[in-house]
Amino acid sequence: MPNLHRSATATLLMFLGLAACSGSAEPTDVAAAADSATGFVMAPVPDGPLGQSILRGQAIFLATSDSLPDHVGNDLACGSCHLDGGTRANAGQMVGVTGQFPQYRPREDRIFSIEDRINGCMVRSMNGTRIALDDPRLRDMVAYLAHLSTGIPGGSKVPGQGWPRPDALAGDTVVGAAIWMRECARCHGIDGAGTPLAPPTWGDRSYNIGAGMARIRTAAGFILANMPFDKPGTLSETEAIDVAAYLVSRPRPDFPGKEHDWPLGNPPPDAAYRTTAAADRSP
Repeated sequence: MPNLHRSATATLLMFLGLAACSGSAEPTDVAAAADSATGFVMAPVPDGPLGQSILRGQAIFLATSDSLPDHVGNDLACGSCHLDGGTRANAGQMVGVTGQFPQYRPREDRIFSIEDRINGCMVRSMNGTRIALDDPRLRDMVAYLAHLSTGIPGGSKVPGQGWPRPDALAGDTVVGAAIWMRECARCHGIDGAGTPLAPPTWGDRSYNIGAGMARIRTAAGFILANMPFDKPGTLSETEAIDVAAYLVSRPRPDFPGKEHDWPLGNPPPDAAYRTTAAADRSP
């Protein structure tokens, strides 16, 4: 789904870079203009090393492929799915998320730290590689996410986290393709390869089959709440499901080892691929 417009992103990143290097004696309020429509105002960033880490983490979040070229294998950013720097409700909102870790993840059948969760996105949504736990860039990302959770009690669920999950396992891909051409191609391109306005949604430079957005319910919910980017909420639920069905039917990179996901044999009904454990439990 679309990232921030590149010109707006460049302006924001230039501001962040200047703020990070300024050494100002006063806390820096970096609530971005893109956040104004959400009602969320980021807490002032403290001066000193912690504040600089938060700012670097925000810059990485908004321009991930540029910031982590050694770990990102496509043209997406964290902000491609977590809109407005992770602050927009029903658009992958990250506000309060650090207080929900550690958490159990059934897809991997183990407990995840917030660092594990970031790395899960790196290898799936970013079609890349994990970041070492001692890498300062990973610490910067955690610092940014933690700052978004300032003042929110640990373990609490913030309204607007995630996005809707329509109860649909299939859609009309022919209708979805027509809606894509009418509403989506102007930003993502006819071939889904992305444009200067928006990232790729399929093909070699998009997220891989192991990403959550490769599931129809996930894609449909995101589309329903946030797309088209210039007029979100104008598609009906049926239209969003049909577009999602078309989207997930398109080719994208594989995710080696995906067959080992959900090792307890409990994949969600819209899982995009067969798993070994689920097959073993089939009658």
